[in-house]
Amino acid sequence: MARPTAQVLTLLGILQSGGVRTMAELAERLGVEPRTVRRYVSHLVDLDVPVESVRGRYGGYRLAAGYRLPPLMFSDDEALAVLLGLVAGRRAGLATATGTAGETAAAKIRRVLPSRIADRLDAVLQSLAFTTEPDDFPAPQTDVLLTVAEAVRQHLPISLQYTSRNGRRSVRALHPFGLVNHAGRWYVIGADPDVGEDRTLRLDRIADARTLPGSFEPTARNDPTGHLLTSMAQAPYQHAVSLRIQGTPEQIRRQLPASVAEVREGAAEGWQDVEIRAERLDWLPAVLAALDLPFVIERPDELRDRVVALAERLAASGRRESHRS
Repeated sequence: MARPTAQVLTLLGILQSGGVRTMAELAERLGVEPRTVRRYVSHLVDLDVPVESVRGRYGGYRLAAGYRLPPLMFSDDEALAVLLGLVAGRRAGLATATGTAGETAAAKIRRVLPSRIADRLDAVLQSLAFTTEPDDFPAPQTDVLLTVAEAVRQHLPISLQYTSRNGRRSVRALHPFGLVNHAGRWYVIGADPDVGEDRTLRLDRIADARTLPGSFEPTARNDPTGHLLTSMAQAPYQHAVSLRIQGTPEQIRRQLPASVAEVREGAAEGWQDVEIRAERLDWLPAVLAALDLPFVIERPDELRDRVVALAERLAASGRRESHRS
């Protein structure tokens, strides 16, 4: 049978996971009688841990809201999940501009773990290797991210100090309805109340975000992720590309995701109309070749010339014979 001290710590770990835990649930998970659970709760209260008793049909025990626990009660699986999450999040751009926060959080967790678990986790982190280098993603300010997230959830208007792509600074009002992380960058999607149009803004370009008085009524919209991808595909880049491709949208999306191209059903059966906005065209011929589908270039002529040039280089390489003995 587990020692009482270990059982009390196990109870603390269960309560730390949040919510109200019924007496029956706690007794079953601890493998003891309900009166023993009450004794364990009394031990926690004696240690100044604010355990609250909740009455009623679904009553039980819970920790007081906002209480900060000095010890972190992690199982092996939980501790590994947290530390790997910090590592993976940092590499994937799921971090804020406070660049050391992930490292200090990991160090604090590492310090309060039992040595047996900490040593095993160190072995994982020291042995772990990645096949790609971490990307240097621009990160938003912590206060900006938290303020925008709360405004999205509570439907609060916000005022933003924003720097545009060309370096122009402005103060913008926004009714935010979505927060999206895409390809390592954070975006807020919302309605501009001054012009009645939707906007997509990068959080790392926001110097300050503040909520404004009042609230707004959310309207029925497409999902924020879909809105972001569509707005990226429609961005006013230097080249506007129009194609007709014979194939299904699913086949086309394998090489041309929604953030790159708009795909609509074409006039001819089995063909799709594809619109792409691109700053450069040098990458597109190889992507079209990788599609391995019939296509027609409507515009621009420069893309047609690039595709022909690539085809000639590939044909020449294919005809070249090896002279190795």
